[in-house]
Amino acid sequence: MLAATDLTLHYGSSQILHGVCVSARLGEVTCIMGSNGVGKTSLLKILSGTHASSAGSYMLDGIDVTGARPDQLAHAGVGYVPQGRFIFPMLTVRENLETGFGCLAAREKFVPDEIYDLFPVLKTMLDRRGGDLSGGQQQQLAIARALITKPKLLLLDEPTEGIQPNIISQIGEVIAYLRSRQDMAIVLVEQYFDFAFGLADYIFAMTRGEVVYESPAATIDKARLRQSVGV
Repeated sequence: MLAATDLTLHYGSSQILHGVCVSARLGEVTCIMGSNGVGKTSLLKILSGTHASSAGSYMLDGIDVTGARPDQLAHAGVGYVPQGRFIFPMLTVRENLETGFGCLAAREKFVPDEIYDLFPVLKTMLDRRGGDLSGGQQQQLAIARALITKPKLLLLDEPTEGIQPNIISQIGEVIAYLRSRQDMAIVLVEQYFDFAFGLADYIFAMTRGEVVYESPAATIDKARLRQSVGV
């Protein structure tokens, strides 16, 4: 589903990514791990189209989407849950969910019941403003909003950051369920080692803007992985 090759990224004169190659398959969770500041979020910004790469190529389901805009990638099937969630604080939960309708055909512009099955709390808060929700509730809303777009590639940036343990557990169950559907590739950027390792089918470890280690989770050297990601 995803094949990115030799991606580089600059912010002004500073080079953030150095020839990064990552891939992700349908029906699998691909984890990108590493400490703060190694370029994980910058990589997802390229994959979501919110920041253009300086060089390299990006293939989505066999189609070259290098340099595509965020709206073009959303229409192509990329769902993005950014770090910090970016909920619209003055819009209601219902209105936040409906912002996901933008890349859907008219007949698909509704919130599927499955969204409320995955995140029951949202159904009880449809008329509450997004800014009045707790951090965990906002994270659930952000994931739900991305799922409404019917993604083929779901990008999750630090979904456990600042979230209480019971919500982390629920988010893990949702990710595992989405993988079991076998209709999307999931890329999970995460620092919470045990959470990421428990979900991963394939892991990339990043340091200083480079992939320094990668392996299927089933055969990974856990000690080497911990050393690579600095935990």
